[in-house]
Amino acid sequence: MPRESRAARAERAHRIQEILARTYPDADCALRYDTPFQLLIATILSAQCTDQKVNEVTAVLFRDHGAAPALADASPETIEAIIRPTGFYRQKTKSILATARDIVERFDGTVPKTLEELTSLRGVARKTANVVLGNAFGIPGLPVDTHMKRVHQRLDLTTAEDPVEIEQQLMQLVPEPEWTVYTHRVIHHGRVCCDAKRPQCDLCPLGAECPWPRRGARRQT
Repeated sequence: MPRESRAARAERAHRIQEILARTYPDADCALRYDTPFQLLIATILSAQCTDQKVNEVTAVLFRDHGAAPALADASPETIEAIIRPTGFYRQKTKSILATARDIVERFDGTVPKTLEELTSLRGVARKTANVVLGNAFGIPGLPVDTHMKRVHQRLDLTTAEDPVEIEQQLMQLVPEPEWTVYTHRVIHHGRVCCDAKRPQCDLCPLGAECPWPRRGARRQT
């Protein structure tokens, strides 16, 4: 297969964006939240867990611990018992308690609005920070999760493995105002069509733009 030029890749990326916009016009954040703090905690809990399960857990968690001061004062045992269904509950408890305490002690109980400040919170990585910025504050971000990585590798828009490197590459292909909604569309596509183990290539709306099936690469990526 001939090497794709930078210009050709940019044009193909633009077509992909248009197709996703037509196919998934209503794609949005699947996590339920009422405040930036709740979205922050829900996103931390979503690691290695489905959004549906996180929503079930946060419906209970946020009844009494939906604000930073309340969560910061909670005991680890109480939180572990609530969030256990999300998996890795001991580490997640440490992360969300540390995050809540940081917000109370360093930011007067208010979730900060910059990537640098968010990633300075214990338990908050770049992906989580981008989710909060884009959805709670309307500040464009490109959070790279497993769906974003898999779909873009199959589309041959990246060969990188590191999420930060993938994010930087996508920043050059997707207009900044579209970053957040584009992420929602790609993640939704990864869930309903470009599955890790059973991709529906024959039904894929991106079939004409995707080299993955034509490479004979029907393997998990």
